[in-house]
Parts: sequence; structure tokens; C-alpha cells
Amino acid sequence: MAWLRKLAAALPVFTALSLVGCASDEGGIQSQKLAAINGRGKLICGVDGKLPGFSFVNPDGSYSGLDVDICKATAAAVLGDPSQVDFRDLNSTERFAALASGEIDLLSRNTTATLSRDAPGGNALSFAPTVFYDGQGIMTPKASGITSLKALAGQTICVESGTTTELNLADRMREIKAPYTPLRFQTGDQTYAAYLQGRCVAVTSDRSQLAGKRTSFPDPAAHTLLPEVLSKEPLSPATVNADPAWADAVRWIIFGLMQAEELGITQANVDAKVAEAKANANLADLRRFLGVEGDFGKQLGLPANFVVLALKAVGNYGEIFERNVGTGSLLKLERGLNRQWSQGGLLYSPPFR
Repeated sequence: MAWLRKLAAALPVFTALSLVGCASDEGGIQSQKLAAINGRGKLICGVDGKLPGFSFVNPDGSYSGLDVDICKATAAAVLGDPSQVDFRDLNSTERFAALASGEIDLLSRNTTATLSRDAPGGNALSFAPTVFYDGQGIMTPKASGITSLKALAGQTICVESGTTTELNLADRMREIKAPYTPLRFQTGDQTYAAYLQGRCVAVTSDRSQLAGKRTSFPDPAAHTLLPEVLSKEPLSPATVNADPAWADAVRWIIFGLMQAEELGITQANVDAKVAEAKANANLADLRRFLGVEGDFGKQLGLPANFVVLALKAVGNYGEIFERNVGTGSLLKLERGLNRQWSQGGLLYSPPFR
């Protein structure tokens, strides 16, 4: 009977390998997901859809935001057209099931990378590079007079269930020995509606989300973020880890956006940079990065100029940040930890070699 138990234990591994190995894409790369996306001519991307600055549905029905631009960059790099994306609005309790079932190809929805979400024994996700380094915060009405976390002892705090936010809040309040009453909701809409109705004296989420939601309040200036940062929240797109070739493609598309900023390549000058690379055979690194020579794209199952396609669609990471959440946007967020590594931030692309 021991051999039967070993066979049963190995079956999930065999199944995962067969799923990955049953389809071939450009360059002979084995990826069921890449083949499916190319076959249908569409990328299906899971987003929030109601979070200004990250993913938001505009009055004309179009989507905009940092998370949305990651989807568009991926569609451009894979399919050559950033418009070939079907967006699916998902709440926090739906997102992982939608990814696991294959309903979506890519989750780009202000999701924190954690051990339990990444591990095979957990949600079995494969996280792409962090696209926004954040931390959990607390927002209160200015009229409440609350200026610190300790002042929330004995109060009711609104929180979205099924998130790292819920657990972090419980941990921090336990640390400072401050009892509180969590008022839990299934969706962000329900959570912020309850807060605005006065059913809780504070609401907690990622600081970027709080800043984004505040812009849609009737009187944004009447609400303030407390100074405490409750956690580390590296927000990252995700795929399923059963298809490592697809995960690698997404990973390096995003690294390409970051590396382009470091090299000073923008949406406006990318064509000029390509022309420069073609005209000068000595610019080896630039030629490889832009797909003029070498086989980086082929190694990933992508077009040779996948970085160029992504940059033409949405610009480099710095442009994406500034347009959607930076000081020139409604959110007016500083780059902070989201600066390039050479400027004191955490953005760092591995070498394109």
C-alpha cells in the first residue's frame, strides 16, 4: 500500500506539470496560459474597479489606474495591443478563487504578497515584482479628535474581511493592549459606506487605498490619516504558480517597466532609443533590452520587442506612478519607497542579461 500512497502524493505534481507542458508558445516555451491568451486574443485581468488611482471605472466605462496600466502593459507585451484586455471587477474574497479557477489570467488588484498566499500549501500564487510598496493605515474623521492608534481603544473600527488588513489590525491592537470592536464587511464599498454613515469611528486599509477612497468622499478634507503605519504591504500582481513560464513572462514585463525608467527610456522617446540602438552596434545592453538583438523575448515566449511594446502602451514605471497616484494626480502621493534604488527607494530590476 505504500506505493499507492506515494502515487497519490505525486499526482498533483504530475497534473501541474502536464498543465504547463500541454501547450507551446513562441520560442517553444511551454505555457498553457500564454497559449490560451494568444488563442483568444485577449488578456483577462482581475482588478478592484472601485479604487481611484489603482483601478477605477471612469464615466465613459474605461478603466484607469496603476493596476490597470500593469494589465495594459502585459497585454501589449504579449498581444501587441494594450486595448486587448477584459477587466473583471473582483472583491477581496473573490480574487484568489477567480485566479485559481482560470477565470482570470492575471490578478492586478492591490494585493499584498505574503508567505501563506505564495506557498503551495496556501493560495499557491506566484507573485510578480512589487509595483507599490505600501503600509496599512487608519483614517478617522477630523471632528473625532482621534490622533493616535491608542486613542481608538474601546472604539469600533470598520475593516474589510478576508484581507491582511483584518489580521494586522488585530495584531497591532493586541500589542498595544487596546480593546476594540471590528465591524467587518465583505466589500470595500460596504466598508467605506459604513464609515461615512458613522457606524465606526475609524476605517483601516492600505494607506494608498485610504488616500484613494478619500478623494471620492463628499468632503475629503474632513478626514485624516493617523501617523502610525501598522504593517508592510508590498502590493504585487499575481498569477498561479502552476504555470511558471507565464509567471516569468509577467515578472519580466514589469521589470522592463522599472529598468526603462532607470535607463531614461520613456513613452515619448522609446522610438528614438530603438533607432539609436539599431544605428550603433556597440550599444549591446540597449540593443538586447529593446529587442534589437538577442533572444530575451524568445526565452520568455514573448515577442523580441516586448519591452518596447509595453513602454509604447503605458510608459515606464515612473510615468505610470506619476500619472495615476503621484503628486500630479488626485492622490498626490510621494514616491517614497517606490523610488528607484539609486534614489533611495526599493525599485530594483535584476539585470537583463
